[in-house]
Amino acid sequence: MIYDVIVVGGGIAGLMAAIEAKTQTNKVALITKGNIFKSNSAMASGGINAVLDSEDKEGIQAHIQDTFKSSKGLGNIKTITYMCKQASDVISKLVSYGVPFQRNESGNIAQRSFGGSGINRTCYIEDKTGSAITQALIKKAKELGIKFLVNTYVLNLAIHEKKIAGVISLRRIDSTILVYQGKSVVLAGGGYAGIYRGNSTNAQDYTGDLLAVCLRAGLTLKDMEFLQFHPTGISKTNYLVTEAARGEGGYLINSNRERFVNELDTRDKIAKAILEQQNLGQEVFIDLRHLSLETIQKKLPSLYSVALNQIGIDISSELLKIKPVAHYSMGGVHTDMTQSEIKGLFICGEMAANEVHGGNRLGGNSLLEATVFGELAGQKALEYSKNKTHEQIDYNLVINDITNIDKIFTGETSKNFNAIRISLGNAMFKDVGIIRTKDSLIRAFDYIKYLRNQSYSLHCINKEKKNNVELISILELRNALEVSEAIILAAKKRKESRGAHHREDYPQTKKEYSKHILVREFQKGFFKLEFEENDFLTRLRNLIINRM
Repeated sequence: MIYDVIVVGGGIAGLMAAIEAKTQTNKVALITKGNIFKSNSAMASGGINAVLDSEDKEGIQAHIQDTFKSSKGLGNIKTITYMCKQASDVISKLVSYGVPFQRNESGNIAQRSFGGSGINRTCYIEDKTGSAITQALIKKAKELGIKFLVNTYVLNLAIHEKKIAGVISLRRIDSTILVYQGKSVVLAGGGYAGIYRGNSTNAQDYTGDLLAVCLRAGLTLKDMEFLQFHPTGISKTNYLVTEAARGEGGYLINSNRERFVNELDTRDKIAKAILEQQNLGQEVFIDLRHLSLETIQKKLPSLYSVALNQIGIDISSELLKIKPVAHYSMGGVHTDMTQSEIKGLFICGEMAANEVHGGNRLGGNSLLEATVFGELAGQKALEYSKNKTHEQIDYNLVINDITNIDKIFTGETSKNFNAIRISLGNAMFKDVGIIRTKDSLIRAFDYIKYLRNQSYSLHCINKEKKNNVELISILELRNALEVSEAIILAAKKRKESRGAHHREDYPQTKKEYSKHILVREFQKGFFKLEFEENDFLTRLRNLIINRM
């Protein structure tokens, strides 16, 4: 199974990369862990930021400044500027692919404001923007003849002399190990907020698998301590209450029916304010009762339907109880404009740490980043694959994966790995959540280290190899624990509060910490952390932007 370009990940970043990489003559494959319609992109409801007039220099500069301001000093002006300047072009491209953006009375694309900005720059499709974009891209990819390899779980990268050779994967239907050889590979596998199971908007299988794969390949992770907690998830179900609900005028109130925060402030500030209310014994609600039923059904139809069907709440006449939930990971694999440390390997989307978001993401920028850098990764992967031959595969690596899978099947276990997953999610939310301390991080690290050791004694109770969900759950758990250690160690090293990372024992933001933390796993279970020193040009750019 040989391809020119292999893309891993079926969200917006992966789909954009595959579309850009496809020509009339080459072979492009898109690997998805589950079915093609399931991704965090498809669940993103709010909208995508863009200054639609490419000649609006002032508007583009304001978008750049808002994005950098939200990054809390850790944004890279080069990547931020590239993203903001590309925004109008990618919106036009999405429209050409059939994305039905909402229109105003003049027939132009409608835009609304999002948290962190009072400017109407967020394009949307009701409250199901991500789903609509994803469906249009899937249709386009199929029209182009891209090969979809669904229900395929990537175990490791195949690398030869620091060049990508392909991916080693598990075919879920029969638990067979397969090697997909590619001249270039794009990884767009999403983030790691699903590790916080039971306290996250992400599905439970979004556990940072490809970040663990990259660690094992010797790649560097960056900004792992920065995980965004969305302030408004439905309390009973964790379903995301889109930021559009506040953008359309929704209030946040406590049990005393008092508003206590600016609803359009940045997500870190709102999430922290809600947690403080909860610690005071208050329940927190989003109040949309002052909006007309017509407005709610037109602008927020998915939220209206979900609230009514899931928990029996009519948001046009009743309060909806909410809570903060883990939502988006700013950290990921260190990249330079999608280029990784391995030749021919490009990384984009939520799993990439390209310094667009830094310490905190601006609402509405996630879909934009996925689209812009997915496009760029696909273009670079295509260019790299031209006039290249396939690198050879080291089948010793494949044999290792076959051996590991066989061990999981053949052994016996008395442990409940599902209970371990739930326990991991609760421990991470409690001790590595919105508010952190040295003691909570040490407690979390000791517990995760214990769970990681336990995970290697887990085996499938069901020995059937056809569609074995236990096998995937064990592999996901091991990856989640590996990534969790990186998160905790980075959070422990950053002895300050900045953006989405709040240390109760270090509440101030410190100038000397205005740099990224890099994480490498030089041996299984042994990590090396260091600060990335800013070069002179980076410091100069940051100085200029701070004075604007």
